[in-house]
Amino acid sequence: MEKKPVKVVTIGGGSSYTPELMEGFIKRYEELPIKEIWLVDIEDGKEKLEIVGAMAQRMWDATPYGVKVHLTLDRREALPGADFVTTQFRVGLLNARIKDERIPLSHGMMGQETNGAGGMFKAFRTIPVILDIVKDMKELCPDAWLINFTNPSGMITETVIKHGGWKKCIGLCNVPLGFLRREPGLLDMLEEELFHQFAGLNHFHWHKVTDSQGNDRTPEIIAKMNSGDDGTPANIFKAMFLSDQLNQMNLIPCGYHRYYYLQEEMLKHSLEEYEGIGTRGEQVKKTEAELFELYKDPNLNYKPEQLTKRGGTYYSDAACECISSIYNDKRQVMIVSTENKGALEDLPYDSIVEVSSMITGKGAVPLTWGKFESAERGWVQVMKAMEECVIKAAITGDYGLALQAFLLNPLVIGGGCAKSLLDEMLVAHKKYLPQFADKIAELEKEGVTVKDKVVCDLIAQGL
Repeated sequence: MEKKPVKVVTIGGGSSYTPELMEGFIKRYEELPIKEIWLVDIEDGKEKLEIVGAMAQRMWDATPYGVKVHLTLDRREALPGADFVTTQFRVGLLNARIKDERIPLSHGMMGQETNGAGGMFKAFRTIPVILDIVKDMKELCPDAWLINFTNPSGMITETVIKHGGWKKCIGLCNVPLGFLRREPGLLDMLEEELFHQFAGLNHFHWHKVTDSQGNDRTPEIIAKMNSGDDGTPANIFKAMFLSDQLNQMNLIPCGYHRYYYLQEEMLKHSLEEYEGIGTRGEQVKKTEAELFELYKDPNLNYKPEQLTKRGGTYYSDAACECISSIYNDKRQVMIVSTENKGALEDLPYDSIVEVSSMITGKGAVPLTWGKFESAERGWVQVMKAMEECVIKAAITGDYGLALQAFLLNPLVIGGGCAKSLLDEMLVAHKKYLPQFADKIAELEKEGVTVKDKVVCDLIAQGL
């Protein structure tokens, strides 16, 4: 039987990650027959959209498939009839990320893209936008799947499903794939000889590993974790985990756990970069500028190796494989953000969790994990409570709830420090936080200002 052709719409299509996505679709074309691809962006991203869009078309033109890549600044033009909508946008672009990193660090607290104060503010900016996208999808492509890669992926996915009422949504992250690809080598084994089971939240999961005979191989991997390449993403400083803690857990933590388990070491490194070469966002801005210069080359029709420096390794293997697994009902096990449905006994049934799941034609079926031990249970419940407060504050503009989220977050120093940081970040991100407009006006009247010089310069430029 001939397969139904597929229409894909990518919101945030001007991203430097888009060639990675195209590569994944090209590789899977025989099982996932793309009819048309629409890349959507905003006016501020027009130049990048045109550059990366032209390159995406060259990538397809180098194949025998004849796929047309459409570019638009109007998502309502792109959405009608979509089968899959992928989201990879960044509200405020990289300048917002730089603010998210530099302002907390100027207060002596961790500044990071998806963790701590920066991660919460990324959610504050993004959640109203994703709800507007869902509203348009309900009208223009009511049968489409929303495949979310926009960070913080877990909170955005929970917003879509629980607050947007859009059940056909799966959240993705490339981080688990790093473990799947690299840990077998630590045991001199092949990927297919091991079974990885993940459980937790996006950027806050743990996993365990068994072999085909059912033997627990987790302790052997733990013994080798602090040496060699263990799958830690390129964007995370590799401070050494505490072996005694890992041995007690007999679980392998996500690379992002370093920000929580090793706060002193990670903060020290981040402050060194802040005072020296610049934060990760500032470094990525330079890398991205170099990438777009490469993308302008009219002879470039393949993904350049330099893209791996951007931190998006395995992106296409996550996004494209998930889409193919839904389309073909492949029932492949992947690690995704989806409804808990009892998989993690320590969290509510309707919470969005990141777990190993079977991806079917009807979406994700989470695999049962059971209960966490005391330490992991405590961490995951605090982090989920924080996420819930962030989401509700982003939707309602409730300042008190935003403050509650800051006080819950383990990377934010409490009391007056938390309030000062929250206030300064609200003022700095004023352009993208209409839900907090009244409170921001009040703070400005009180004389709240940004102290970091780099951020002040961005604000003065209207960025």
